[in-house]
Order: sequence, then C-alpha cells, then structure tokens
Amino acid sequence: MEIIGILGPTASGKTDLAVALAKGIQAEIISADSRQVYRGMDIGTGKDLEAYEGVPYHLIDIIEPGEKYNVSRFQSDFLNVVKEDKRYILCGGTGLYIQALVQGFEDTQIPEDLSFRDSLKDLSVDELSEMGALGSTKKRMIRYLEKERFLKENPDYVLIDYPSYSFRLYGLNPPVEHRRSSISARLKYRLQKQDLLGEVESLVAQGVEHEMLEYYGLEYKYVSLFLRGFLRYDEMYDRLETEIHRFAKRQMTFFRSMEKKGIEINWIPFELSLEEKVEYIKKRGL
Repeated sequence: MEIIGILGPTASGKTDLAVALAKGIQAEIISADSRQVYRGMDIGTGKDLEAYEGVPYHLIDIIEPGEKYNVSRFQSDFLNVVKEDKRYILCGGTGLYIQALVQGFEDTQIPEDLSFRDSLKDLSVDELSEMGALGSTKKRMIRYLEKERFLKENPDYVLIDYPSYSFRLYGLNPPVEHRRSSISARLKYRLQKQDLLGEVESLVAQGVEHEMLEYYGLEYKYVSLFLRGFLRYDEMYDRLETEIHRFAKRQMTFFRSMEKKGIEINWIPFELSLEEKVEYIKKRGL
C-alpha cells in the first residue's frame, strides 16, 4: 500500500491541501501531529475540525489531556487505522512521527548504538560494503551493520513482523516572511477571537497540571505561565510569537535532516494555487 504524505512547518497550509486532495481521490486523512491527539486541546493545536468538511480523519482527539503520547504509540495507532483497505493521506508537522513510519517499523525497534556508529564513520563506502553492509547511502550502510550487530548479540530478540507500506511525501515550505506573517496573524486570531486563554483555563479546571501544560509546549506553556502570574500579557504574547517562529524553523531543519537520511520529499512550488497543488500531486502518481 502506498500512502501520500503532506508535511511542512506550522501555518503552511497542510490541512487545506490534504482535505482538497482527499476529496478528489476519496481518501481519509491520518494526522501526524503530536498534540492534536488530545481532546479539548483545539485552539492551541490548530485542530480546526471544520476544515475537514466531512472528510474522515484519524488520530485526532483520541486521548485525554494530561496523558503523554509518544512515537511508539503513534506507530501502533497508525497500524490500527490502516488495517482497512482504503486510501489514506498522512498529514502533519511532527517530523519524528513521519520519519518513524517512512523508515520502517523494524528500524525503530532496534536501538541506536552511537559508539558503534562512531567507530565506522571514517570508513569508505567500499570498506563498509566489504563488511557486508547494504544501503544506498553511507548512513544507511552503517545503520544496516548496526542492526545486524545488535541482532547477532541479542539472538533472542524478536522483531515484530509489521506489514510494509511505501510513502510518497510532499512538502510545503512557504517563504520565511510569508510563514512568519501567517504565524503572527494566526496567533493574534487565536488569542483575540478564539479564546485561547479560556481553553487553557478549561484544561486546568479539568485537572491538567501546569507542569503538563508546560510539557505540551508553545501556546499551552506560555499561557500557563501567564495565568500563574509569571508573565505579563505582553510578555506572554511576545515570547510565544518568538517561540512559534523558532518552532517552525526547527520543523524545517528536521525535514531537511530527513532528506539527508535518504527520505525523499517532493517540495511543492509555493506559488501554485490550492487546486494546482492538488494537480501537482496527482500528476506525480497516486
């Protein structure tokens, strides 16, 4: 099964594109967002369920706020969704989750051995090949040897036999100034029109600890600090805006690191309209 993936930094238009594409190819959307899994955390995570316009979606609103969610659980939940023979679009900005799916489940089951990697880093591709390494890049060859070594040293270790999926990833990367403008406008809207403060107050009233809100980061962290009197409103606003910009930059850095690991991302030209972006994907195969 091949799954289309749409990724990009925050405020890049991922959901709009995923919904438009899903309508055109009768697909369902699987969210790859580490915070949209929480019920009641809607404004701060940009959930905007109305944007789905009837398109079935998955891995949104699946656990209660206050719980922790991780990549292993995401992988398991993903597998439960794709058991049905349907067409799916993976959409989100949590690069770690997307990478975990694309690299394969076996790869994430075997722990990394940084000292072993370091011992091989100066070897050439030919030398690694002579050691029995397979892979299209030097990093993949070292990872291959790393896994082989682990399995040899741990003969009783049982790998779960997961089904295989292929992914065709498309990326959205607006120009920096456009991205920054979108982020700033969205933050202002969330605070002044959507009552982000009220959402965080509601979470606290439900028993979600402030420490957990800080763990969730960004909007929840800084609004929590404001509600407890650690920040003035203007300080909260300015620091939160700055941190979201930094977060978007980190997202792009992670996506670039995925490419360096051999994961192909087809970057869609920003200047295309929404309809043209859908056609861009369709023309490259579904």
